[in-house]
Amino acid sequence: MPKEVCLCIHGHFYQPPRENPWIEEIEPQESAAPYHDWNERIYYECYLPNAKARVLDSKGYVVNIVNNYEQISFNFGPTLLSWMEKAHPETYAQILEADRLSVPLHHGHGNAIAQVYNHMIMPLASRRDKVTQVKWGIQDFRHRFGREPESIWLPETACNEETLEVLIEEGIKFIILSPHQVQAVSPMPHDQTTRAPHGHWKDVSHGAIDPKMAYRIFLKNHPDKFIDAFFYDGLVSKDLGFGDLAFDAKLFADRLDAAKGGAAQSMLIHLATDGETFGHHKGFGERALAYLMYAEAPKRGYRFVNYGEFLEANPPHYAARLIEGENGEGTSWSCMHGVRRWKENCGCRGGGPLEWNQHWRKPLRESLDWLRDEMVKIFEEKGSRYFKDVWAVRNDYISIILSRSPENQIAFFEKHAKHELTHEEVVTCYRLLEMQRYAQLMYTSCGWFFTEISGIETAQILQYAARAIQFANYVMFDSLEEGFLQRLGEAKSNLRLFKDGRGVYEKLVKTHMALPHHIVAHYGIGSIFEGYYPDSEELKLYCFEIQVLHQRKESSGNMVLNFGRVRVTSTITSNTRDLIFIVVQIGLYDFRCSIKPFLDPQSMEEIEKDLFDGLDQHHIVELLRKIDSYFGETYYSVKDLLLVDRLKILSLLTRGMIEKISGVYEKLYDENQKMNEIYRSVNLPFRS
Repeated sequence: MPKEVCLCIHGHFYQPPRENPWIEEIEPQESAAPYHDWNERIYYECYLPNAKARVLDSKGYVVNIVNNYEQISFNFGPTLLSWMEKAHPETYAQILEADRLSVPLHHGHGNAIAQVYNHMIMPLASRRDKVTQVKWGIQDFRHRFGREPESIWLPETACNEETLEVLIEEGIKFIILSPHQVQAVSPMPHDQTTRAPHGHWKDVSHGAIDPKMAYRIFLKNHPDKFIDAFFYDGLVSKDLGFGDLAFDAKLFADRLDAAKGGAAQSMLIHLATDGETFGHHKGFGERALAYLMYAEAPKRGYRFVNYGEFLEANPPHYAARLIEGENGEGTSWSCMHGVRRWKENCGCRGGGPLEWNQHWRKPLRESLDWLRDEMVKIFEEKGSRYFKDVWAVRNDYISIILSRSPENQIAFFEKHAKHELTHEEVVTCYRLLEMQRYAQLMYTSCGWFFTEISGIETAQILQYAARAIQFANYVMFDSLEEGFLQRLGEAKSNLRLFKDGRGVYEKLVKTHMALPHHIVAHYGIGSIFEGYYPDSEELKLYCFEIQVLHQRKESSGNMVLNFGRVRVTSTITSNTRDLIFIVVQIGLYDFRCSIKPFLDPQSMEEIEKDLFDGLDQHHIVELLRKIDSYFGETYYSVKDLLLVDRLKILSLLTRGMIEKISGVYEKLYDENQKMNEIYRSVNLPFRS
């Protein structure tokens, strides 16, 4: 590569996983209004606009529509891409295509890099979790982009020695870090670039490193092992994220010109920022980015590259040492105290009244660490009965997460199982692996980032913890929940409503749980209405398949009785439940659904006959007593359903009520139209 000025803009596109872990779908999030949830909102403000960015001329006319992902370096969170693949496949395909097109344009190096799977703060993770997070991130990238990643984005760029060891073991070539994470640099002799130099080290802490080149980081404990690193231009990146550069392409280019300095060698001007800067944080920022890349920067002599391309042509001539941080836990780009933001009240915060504190962070992490370690014991003890290597099977479980096709599941168990498994053993294995999946998700970094433990990000990771606990209970028949909640009670909320983490768990986690009985209750209540479900004996509700084996519906006066038998199968664990239900609708809004296991055809027929025979003669109190005698006193009403299901049913009922009221008024109008004509014909004056 000749001496030139190269430009690389990296966008870290990421949102935390938001799915309700019991249904594998995102529920409505009121704070994201008018959109359904925050993924949808940011999609329309950022991810979609960047795939179809408008290039405007000086008069505001559109002169081109471009895909920004074809020019920038980028990473997308795997869980975000998983959502986008289903919710917005066209834009998802444009992102993948942008990387594919970039490879031949950059000498075999693509624009996309991988990301650690679910944005876990790596230095605070156990060694096993570090390995799983990197392996899952690499495999997810390989599955989507069809090639090996050269680099991987570290959440919050948080990094320490052990993190580097894992990255090197997994074949990662380079990483992107903040200039404030490096302690010192040293030139490497031309004939000794594969071992740490012994010469003079220059202190470049406090962001004084020259960001225009790549550096080589050697492991402290293994000086013959290394990984390369780019330290982005901190000043320009800060101006982009917190200033006005994303609003004006010419201002942006002027700032890049100022960063060039007087270096004679080929240089790289590069910056890194949240991808959401372009459109979400900065409205229409994708347009300024598009104009910069397709008009302003080429005019000023910049050549767009990606990191892999530049690194191949300009290998490092300097070694770098990272700041070790407190207890060797390293540093990050968003906490001046290293990585303390994700484990204690360090002073870094996000919004909220100034008197609020974040002392809850420490007991939250300690509670999750305790839970993780307890589940490790369960996984090793129970899993060793079925798997050849429990940690190898966990690392490979990403292949099932990415594709639950029958063929893939068969191949997975043929590879990892000690012996041929029964259906019940397969269900147990899936429960163990799902327990470990949620043990990963519960460490998503956003749970500690903000100010209050009851925020939606922290409530989300507590949902994942609750789901992991549930799977643990299934395989050990003894609950970890109380031990977890006792510890979580030490995490004090800033709001009296919640009091502490236990209060958050009770009010914001348990209310989102959806067991097979909730799914059956939703089906039983919904199927009362004509056309609410497709006219089929099989349907899919969330991550459950429902096979309708029998159903009978009759009405009497203002009461409807809906009775049926359904087989409910989890598409995640393959667990199947055979259940019968009875729904009583009284009036318009009063529903009562009772559920019990199916035992045999004869007993089901007896229940059905007793409830439906003489339905017209049954008093409602007598009928409910009969139902309780068969099903028990536990029942589900509309308020027990998921929020989205409540909204669907109440909207349907309200629409029906409005139509009924409209019909009444239309009838009144028709009946009195003749009288109106008589009044007009005799010219009677109107008096107030």
